[in-house]
Amino acid sequence: MKENYLNPELILSKDDMKQYGYTIIDHIVEHFDNQDSKKPVAIATREEMDNLLTEDIPNLPTDANKVLDFVMKEIIPQSTIVSHPKSFSFVPGPSNYISAMADTIATGFNIFSGGWAASPAAAELEILTMNWLLEIFGFGTKQGGGIFTSGGSMANLTALVTARRIKCGDDFSKAVIYLSDQAHSSNIKAIKVIGFKKSQIRIIPTDLEFKMSLNKLKNAIAKDRLQGLEPFCMIASAGTTNTGTVDPLDEIAKICTKEKLWFHIDGAYGGAAILADNGKELLKGIEKADSLTVDPHKWFFQPYEMGCLLVKNHNWLSGTFSEKPEYLRDVEGNESEINFYDHGIQLTRRFRALKFYMSLKTFGLDSFKKAIQYNIELAEQTENTLRESSKWEVISPATLAVINFRYHPIDKNLSEKEIDLINQKISEKIMNSREALLVTTVLLGQVVLRMCLINPRTTINHITETIEQCQSYGDELLA
Repeated sequence: MKENYLNPELILSKDDMKQYGYTIIDHIVEHFDNQDSKKPVAIATREEMDNLLTEDIPNLPTDANKVLDFVMKEIIPQSTIVSHPKSFSFVPGPSNYISAMADTIATGFNIFSGGWAASPAAAELEILTMNWLLEIFGFGTKQGGGIFTSGGSMANLTALVTARRIKCGDDFSKAVIYLSDQAHSSNIKAIKVIGFKKSQIRIIPTDLEFKMSLNKLKNAIAKDRLQGLEPFCMIASAGTTNTGTVDPLDEIAKICTKEKLWFHIDGAYGGAAILADNGKELLKGIEKADSLTVDPHKWFFQPYEMGCLLVKNHNWLSGTFSEKPEYLRDVEGNESEINFYDHGIQLTRRFRALKFYMSLKTFGLDSFKKAIQYNIELAEQTENTLRESSKWEVISPATLAVINFRYHPIDKNLSEKEIDLINQKISEKIMNSREALLVTTVLLGQVVLRMCLINPRTTINHITETIEQCQSYGDELLA
């Protein structure tokens, strides 16, 4: 802990470790206890950050408490609080304290969660929690399998690599993949990463409810077959990022069965809604997917990073990713002892299952169900509030806790360009105020404000305060 005292063993005394650890826990507890009273948005330019943080390589030691003080005063406050109840944009990360502490345990003990031999308990806990998710989504625990990933992007990539191997083998030069114009950008990125050309991707238009058009999908498949191409994979969305919309999964499943397509569902955002009162009906057909992405670090309230891929047959993953290098020959184990490095891209893996296990055991699945149901009803309440006002127009109704709206007074004769500009300015003003994280998206060619309400600690008061603030900005801009 001393200044300029070389410490080649990289250790602290027991007392120093306790004091340092207690200080950090105090900071984290203060954050969870008081984050609601802080401003959620961090704003800084690259020049400001360079001036604050740029320094030469620190060859000599600095007192650990000085380093910690600097981090807490200068670095943490320069980060947006995505767990804040007024963090409405993108997909917020509500997190929970139990999982944060579980991550601390996993990191503190530096548990390697790649293979069985390194940590049988970590591997078994991933099997257990994966089975819980397989049961929740109707995939079956006897044949089904999966893997925890860093997030939805890596889960989608893992799914598409698996689909390509099973459906295309080594030659995918004529293969074609289908997804909607509302599908998450991580899918396009994954498709490009695994070697498909732009000409092999079909973007299927959505209807006025932002759901994939089944007729246009069927036409695209038929056209590709007539041209001698090989349709092989369909990506559907179970809760799009823009609107929370769920594609017609049941009907798409029938098309995939008939056309012999791999059926992947990206439920990174909306999959958890299956725990809501009418979730199974909203997500009807999700159990028919060959592979499904869900993100526990979204609507299962886990800290970053935690995505998940589920598949109908666990052998699909090991058959795709298993390699047998000489340096792993002594740790392979038997067939029942799963090495998760054989089920995905990463060899070195952190112990992600622990936080999901500990939080689910601590709070119980029924608490998660109640939180998700609350979020859905909160968005519907927000929609009702907006519709009662003459100043606001709902563009996409509350769907799986996402709602899109815009400032558009009915008594003003405004052009579409003027409306777009006003709403863009409203977003800029509220972001600059740092009072709420609220940015725009574009729907039907219109600039709209988008709220994603998956934080169980967000109340209707947080929302109405924000809407009133936005309305005052809109009124000022008009004046």
